[in-house]
Amino acid sequence: MSESTARKASWNDTVIEQFRAGEQRIVDTFDRSFLLLLHTVGARTGARRTSPLAYLTLDDQLVIVGSAGGRDTHPSWYFNLLAHPEVTFERWRDDAIEEVEAIAVPAEGEEYHRLWAQIAERAPGFDAYRSKTSRQIPVVILKSRT
Repeated sequence: MSESTARKASWNDTVIEQFRAGEQRIVDTFDRSFLLLLHTVGARTGARRTSPLAYLTLDDQLVIVGSAGGRDTHPSWYFNLLAHPEVTFERWRDDAIEEVEAIAVPAEGEEYHRLWAQIAERAPGFDAYRSKTSRQIPVVILKSRT
């Protein structure tokens, strides 16, 4: 389990467990090569948090999207990285998990619109989420610190 205690495993806990076990298909939905585990520090609590997220590589940049399934509020991991932009993430690379230190930088202005156009083309589900909410869905670039 992630940062959980004695409670029933959540969907995220299952994703994390299957990801780390090296399963190719995660919760019968995701290919592990498009998932990462983002490690943030809680904006209010200071506790370490792990969030499984889909990612895309756009313009040679690793990009995550704060869609929250189209809900009207940003996901908590987004607030965490705004407060503490130095993050780490795990991803599968060459049949092994790679841990990367990164700086999380929200895309803004023209860069945001350029990246969103690519996201909508390559992963149309994110555009469907966008139609469910009035908020601007965050696009975040994870810039390696190494």
